[in-house]
Amino acid sequence: MFNVIVSLFLTMILSAVITPFVVKLAFILGAVDKPNARRVNKKPMPTIGGLAIFIAFTFSTFVLLRGQLPTHELFSVFLAECIIILTGLIDDIRELSPKAKMAGILAAALVIYFLADIKMNEVSLPFIGSFNLGWWSFPITIIWILAITNAVNLIDGLDGLATGVSIISLFTMGIVGYFFLNTNNIYISIWIFALVASLIGFLPHNFNPAKIFLGDTGSLFIGFMMAVFSLKGLKNVTFVTVLIPVVIMGVPITDTVYAMLRRFLNKKPITQADKHHLHHRLMQLGLSHRQTVLAIYGIALIFAFISMLYPISSFWGSILLTIFVLIGLELFVETIGLIGENRQPLLHIFQKFISKLDEKK
Repeated sequence: MFNVIVSLFLTMILSAVITPFVVKLAFILGAVDKPNARRVNKKPMPTIGGLAIFIAFTFSTFVLLRGQLPTHELFSVFLAECIIILTGLIDDIRELSPKAKMAGILAAALVIYFLADIKMNEVSLPFIGSFNLGWWSFPITIIWILAITNAVNLIDGLDGLATGVSIISLFTMGIVGYFFLNTNNIYISIWIFALVASLIGFLPHNFNPAKIFLGDTGSLFIGFMMAVFSLKGLKNVTFVTVLIPVVIMGVPITDTVYAMLRRFLNKKPITQADKHHLHHRLMQLGLSHRQTVLAIYGIALIFAFISMLYPISSFWGSILLTIFVLIGLELFVETIGLIGENRQPLLHIFQKFISKLDEKK
């Protein structure tokens, strides 16, 4: 364990040292994010920060942590990582169409399913029992990878936002996996912590005012790895095991789900970008750039703490916890107007209830 801790520390240092070189490489390659109506940056910014994370993470898993991870799975996942990194690099330099980007993620997901053999196989539902997913395993696994990868990609809108939220989510995933879910597969948590160390080393360069952006190279890579790592704990799905990664990744999932709902209600294409994401709304309410990022870090920490309550809760305790989380989340979303200022059904119900109580008094 001491060797693992030292290796993770070296991974963090390596990531921090590599990043300035990636900044220079970004300008050489033309991977620069220029200011526009949707961007918060006021000057051209290098935008392939994910490459530094990928290099540090790869060196850590193949060299520093050599022997800690199963070889076949490691090489299979590495192949998928390369596809994702290549997709992100091309997008940051040339800007791919949404379909082409999705094709790259799909190709990587197929490698994970068929070559790495990381997939959902069995589901155990309360009152129903366990059953094998059969051929449903394929579409469910692929959709899960596509959804989580794109969810992280969507929240990458402010300096250090996606990086910090991912650190919190992945660290929580590693802790939960180490102590509760993967008692026979400790290597999964070590693998996760290697990525966390790479992100921590990168964060000082990415936090406001950022010297480099994650870019799609980074956000797609981080989201993809979060999807893969979460799948390792979802091989045999139960009510609790499916809720834990969903709650851990509550911030990107919430932002994505409500973005899709908002665009559907406004009769706009789901892939059409807008400035009504969680971070946009908080800034429109008066928070500064840093305050917005720190506020979302706080929300991610709340999700992280809640997720750690599931493994120690009873079945009915988990049900009640989920209900309270959904109500609290909906109230928060309506308060900040994430769907729209005129779409606040739950708040209106509470207001009517309070008004009736006042009338009785």
